[in-house]
Amino acid sequence: MQLKWNSGEPLAWPRGKVVCVGRNYAEHAKELGNAVPERPLLFMKPATALVPAEGGFSIDESRGQVHYECELAVLVGKPLTKASAAEAADAIAGFGLALDLTLRDLQSELKEKGHPWELAKAFDGSCVITSLVGPEGFDDLGAVHYQFFQNGELRQDGHSSQMITPITELLALISTTFTLEPGDLVLTGTPKGVGVLQKGDTLRLVLEDKLDVTTQVG
Repeated sequence: MQLKWNSGEPLAWPRGKVVCVGRNYAEHAKELGNAVPERPLLFMKPATALVPAEGGFSIDESRGQVHYECELAVLVGKPLTKASAAEAADAIAGFGLALDLTLRDLQSELKEKGHPWELAKAFDGSCVITSLVGPEGFDDLGAVHYQFFQNGELRQDGHSSQMITPITELLALISTTFTLEPGDLVLTGTPKGVGVLQKGDTLRLVLEDKLDVTTQVG
């Protein structure tokens, strides 16, 4: 699978790792009964987690409930190590929307035991990503709006102004621990409204007037 620009042109970079941010929206933390962290809660998904939203995707319900978490995804276009916010802003090569698929029952078990979340978060196919659009037109990164619909019902209404740690500061902070490389994706956290996916669901992901993707769960 090759990620593509909205224009259909292949990306100039290979797929990389996916760095995810937990609890970057206070209302989402509250809906799951979690405390808001003092620092962004980071975890990763491998490149093998990526599957395209376009054309539909599959879930394995035998492993328990699969929850959707719609997130603004940022494509990294330049290497970032211990970067400033300004350097991070200059390294943004594009945006898309992603579904951070989560085996919620398993995640709850892992959290209770104090274990890492990867078994519930980093499995094959756990990062459903739309096509990507370039950074042009995203003049105010504090005012990016996106929505997620399930079977025609609005489930999540995200706005980057609600993020606890803003986008460029988030990239800079991540780069102090994980070097970000061209082709890496950063998922910036999910707003409230997460829920269960079912086979047969029709999903729609909308990023302002720049992306409008409909997909099916198989």
